[in-house]
Amino acid sequence: MKLSPAEAMAGGPAEDEGTLEGRIRIVRLAADSPHLLGLVRWAVAQWGHHDPGRRLDQAVAEFRTQCGEAGLPSVFVALSGDTPVGMASLVDDDMHDRPLLNPWLASVYVCPDWRGQGIASCLVRRVEREASEHGIATLHLFTPDRQALYRRLGWCVVKERDYRGERVTIMRRVLGESA
Repeated sequence: MKLSPAEAMAGGPAEDEGTLEGRIRIVRLAADSPHLLGLVRWAVAQWGHHDPGRRLDQAVAEFRTQCGEAGLPSVFVALSGDTPVGMASLVDDDMHDRPLLNPWLASVYVCPDWRGQGIASCLVRRVEREASEHGIATLHLFTPDRQALYRRLGWCVVKERDYRGERVTIMRRVLGESA
């Protein structure tokens, strides 16, 4: 099977993930994707303060383990042509001192020039669908500043707390409930 250039860059064939007016495709990220390092750099720049001692090679190795073939864990990337413009993950553990809250929607990020176009919502919905298709009934997330986005998507506040030097809101989504 011949892969399109975008599929090859993402590390595998595109799944039927939907599009944003044909401009953006959301595909599963493979562990050997050439985009992996760029996505890790986004994550380190955005959330690296949560684990300041972690080196880039450690972050790459951890991120690579999150690139599962289906279910938990999974990483999805939003592509404009062959260029990544956003990402989101389904992971087992995103808040290490809350092991009973799992699994998690994590690493939702959209490049600044692409924000406000619904890409984050599409990424969140894709992770929710992946979780639901694999028997997961409830997801969690934490965010310091995007509560309004997640509320619009049907997420509910569980608790506000300090986490690694930052005030965050833990939220929950029971899958199958209407947003």
